[in-house]
Amino acid sequence: MKTKEEILFEEASIGRAVLSLVIPTIISQLITVVYNMADTFFIGQIGDRNQVAAVSLCMPLFIFLTGFANLFGIGGASLMARSLGTGDHAKAKKTAAFSIWTAAAIALLYGVALFLLRGAVLPAIGSDEETYDFCCQYLFWTITIGALPTVLNQTLAHLVRSEGHSSQASFGVALGGILNIAFDPLFIFAFRLEIAGAAIATMISNAISCGYYIILLLKKRNATDISFAPRNYTWKAGIPKEVFWVGFPSCLMNFMGVLSNVTVNKLMSSYSNAAIAGIGVAKKIDMLSYAIATGMSQGALPLIGYNYSAGNLRRTKAALKTDFLFSFCTTLVGTILLFTCARPVVQAFIDDAETVSYGQLFQRIICITGPCISVTMLAITTFQSVGKKVQPAILSLLRKGGLDIPFMLLLNHFGGVNGIVWATPISDFIAMIVAICLFVPFWKKLSEKSPVKDQGR
Repeated sequence: MKTKEEILFEEASIGRAVLSLVIPTIISQLITVVYNMADTFFIGQIGDRNQVAAVSLCMPLFIFLTGFANLFGIGGASLMARSLGTGDHAKAKKTAAFSIWTAAAIALLYGVALFLLRGAVLPAIGSDEETYDFCCQYLFWTITIGALPTVLNQTLAHLVRSEGHSSQASFGVALGGILNIAFDPLFIFAFRLEIAGAAIATMISNAISCGYYIILLLKKRNATDISFAPRNYTWKAGIPKEVFWVGFPSCLMNFMGVLSNVTVNKLMSSYSNAAIAGIGVAKKIDMLSYAIATGMSQGALPLIGYNYSAGNLRRTKAALKTDFLFSFCTTLVGTILLFTCARPVVQAFIDDAETVSYGQLFQRIICITGPCISVTMLAITTFQSVGKKVQPAILSLLRKGGLDIPFMLLLNHFGGVNGIVWATPISDFIAMIVAICLFVPFWKKLSEKSPVKDQGR
């Protein structure tokens, strides 16, 4: 008898299958964005632009954790979904064990390394004497102590989603986000810990979320292929290579995003801390569009990968069409709202006239290519879900780092502070054009093969 997840992947209407997978993922992504913005919002209520700037400066280093989680979470989820599509449960278990334990080890190493090298790293990313101590406090709790639960939390969410348990995966992400929002005012204001309190709230909420996934999987150990057992950990059967190469594009995009954010902060620091705070707020607000696009694409990854590996290319194509339509329309609406409501949204974070002036202008510039992101992200995730490696790596590099950093340097010279910000939408638009050029040949191949492959289905 088929499980309800197999029925969802193989037999449910495409609209229902896509929505049941992506809606919980989008909700969890949005809650993640909200809790990422919560630190900036609550710290902004203190009225100290240096603490707001410190959070903005530290964010790239924190994003590294998401990169590690995506490397093993998305890479592992793709291989697990394809293994389940061909009925290879033993490989699925080994893939999960490899992803979990390797992600945990790298998170621990990163946390220790950043603590030991903070004296060199923080000045390099734009911290000055006014923000250095605040940065040290924030990084100690979120990364030195919090790296392990943060990376495991996100890695486990991807793996749980690969088996079709999108709601349970999303609940864990949402749990961490909601707790962070609740803990922030408690630690920042009630305990008077200010920026350190925000960092402690983030660490504790991620630890609780990680604990949820561990308890969930232990309870389901007889009905899941996600294994913690060391005996399933292996560097054989091509598992490390497949996980690394498929997860690498998402990891690369996060890492290049770190480099991009470090560059923008470094360039902005030559103007003022208000400019740093303004771009920090604007980028966090714009994460709403990115969250929707990411939720739409990552939510559908198991459905696409499962059907592609099972040879049901007609259903694969239908899932791609439906997911694209939902994603593009939703991000378009989000872009309109963010553009028209720029000033009140930015002002909700910090009531500092200079910061708000920078922030509202930066937000309007950055958000205009929201729909472009949805196209690029769907292309990246599609290639990842079917095991492609070169195309998603190219698109990830173009979307972050490969284009926007050179444009930042160039436009800073010609357009000053506003020119720096225009680099983002220009890069997103070019990345979308390249994504379309790479995706069209893949789509044509699916169309050529699907009538033969799907006969009798």
